[in-house]
Amino acid sequence: QVQLEESGGGLVQPGGSLRLSCTASGSIFSINSMGWSRQAPGRQRELVASMHSAGKAFYVDFAKGRFTISRDNARNTVYLQMNSLKPEDTAVYLCYYKPASGGVYWGQGTQVTVSS
Repeated sequence: QVQLEESGGGLVQPGGSLRLSCTASGSIFSINSMGWSRQAPGRQRELVASMHSAGKAFYVDFAKGRFTISRDNARNTVYLQMNSLKPEDTAVYLCYYKPASGGVYWGQGTQVTVSS
């Protein structure tokens, strides 16, 4: 089993920044992808960014240029630095861990609210 613990959400003004963290614990497979999705009220969950344990990152279009994903493999931790936040970025941000051995694990999510 794998557990994911997220932190770093909160309330921020438009144009502000937040850094999300997610640490995986339990039976960690060294080859994996970790990343972030988000879900706003009334909308489907959407991918934000992901990073493979080998270091390759992927961003969806709305995240490019504003968000940066990074990870510390020794700590099984993935980060999401979010800059130039907009009200439409308001959502619950969920961390996921996807091992090469199969399956996907989700965190409980952390609320990000962008409002003046």
